[in-house]
Amino acid sequence: MLERPDPATAAALARLYDLDLIDDPGDLDLYLALADRADGAILELAVGTGRLAVPLAEAGHAVTGVDLDPAMLDRARARARDTGTGVVGRLTLVEADLVGLRLPAAGEFGLAFIALNSLLVLPTRAAQRAALRTLADHLAPGGLAVVDVWIPDAEDLGRFDGRISLEWPRLDPETGAIVTKAASAQHDAAAATVTLTTIFEQGGQGLPPARWVRRDRLRLISADELRSFAEDAGLEVELMAGDYGLGPIGPGSERAILIAVKP
Repeated sequence: MLERPDPATAAALARLYDLDLIDDPGDLDLYLALADRADGAILELAVGTGRLAVPLAEAGHAVTGVDLDPAMLDRARARARDTGTGVVGRLTLVEADLVGLRLPAAGEFGLAFIALNSLLVLPTRAAQRAALRTLADHLAPGGLAVVDVWIPDAEDLGRFDGRISLEWPRLDPETGAIVTKAASAQHDAAAATVTLTTIFEQGGQGLPPARWVRRDRLRLISADELRSFAEDAGLEVELMAGDYGLGPIGPGSERAILIAVKP
């Protein structure tokens, strides 16, 4: 996020983030399978509201989640409590910047990952490269590093000209209010960035809405660049996939999913 919001706004945006992702993007099954393959505890950087970390803990894994946003972490804790006491005992949440992170358990994790475009929120190439080093530094030998990023095509980028479009209206199950999401994207080819502006409005029929605005600047990276970051961190790339079924990446792939191993 480009500006740090006040606590009330941050809490609202964290709730709306969950509403936005109420439909599973489809990646949970991938991480559950990789967690079963991994030997050791799990680390998620940019854990957010625990969308992935809590189900992984519910499946019996010890999970550490790191995020810089305390409002997101508050919702992750609440999600864990709602799921059950066993989950709370297996989930550790840490408020910290993932760049330069060094947890006491560094070098002991069997799986470490950055999911669903979170790497793109880091503002510079150096920060993104450092995030891959953080993954590598926290893995035990033989541990798996996974990063999932969006790869927009030329048609996508051509549409990102600042126009505002309605993405959805939804009933928020927590508040009972109607929420609408509208969004605008602007592509800066020179900087290889996409600036996203998201507008959430909440209210009842015929009532004045409450409005929250979020702005993010995504630094786009290519699959080759992602591979280079991993190799620079000392990881051995096992697979570059184009979807959550781990199909091969190629023309038309909307995602690049890196799976690498720490030697």
